[in-house]
Amino acid sequence: MYYYVSGEVAHVEPYLAVIDCGGVGYACRTTTFTLSQIKKGDKAKLFTYLSVREDAMDLYGFASSEELKLFQQLISVSGVGPKAALSILSAGTPANLALAIITGDEKALTAAAGVGKKLAQRIILELKDKLTKGQTVSAAGESVAGPAVTIIPQNKLSEASAALAVLGYSQAEINVALKGIDIDNQSLEQIIRLALKNMMKP
Repeated sequence: MYYYVSGEVAHVEPYLAVIDCGGVGYACRTTTFTLSQIKKGDKAKLFTYLSVREDAMDLYGFASSEELKLFQQLISVSGVGPKAALSILSAGTPANLALAIITGDEKALTAAAGVGKKLAQRIILELKDKLTKGQTVSAAGESVAGPAVTIIPQNKLSEASAALAVLGYSQAEINVALKGIDIDNQSLEQIIRLALKNMMKP
């Protein structure tokens, strides 16, 4: 129903940002990462997801479409509701979450409030292959093709490419960012961090 909301940030508090759009304040439940990207009184654009239940209608907003996609992937997992998904996304950055899932890092997921070992294992089990293959998941649990990525199982280069593609980077950008990185002597996490650092260079 809503793709994004854009306007002045009227109010912020933990897990909530209110965006004034033409005199109407849209209360967007959100993550600490998104809150760190916006400031009260400034203009902001949040990509949104509308959750409709019998007893409630909640709007969720994110600073990037990539964070929104990760939120949708999380709530497609059995046992993960919107509140838990926000908690997981708030435990770090979208890049670190994608990395944790792809590398099977349970500890990174259980660092989020309300996420136990079994739920972390289920998230990794259900989303690892989808992220590695560059797929996104709709809230209904349907897999849809994401950015085109050539996958070679258990290959650090391909897994790093997939993680970066999930975050919205094009294959051309990824190829440039990975150029010059010593793939053989770096861990997958280090490769992705170095690539992201290269992305940030002017």
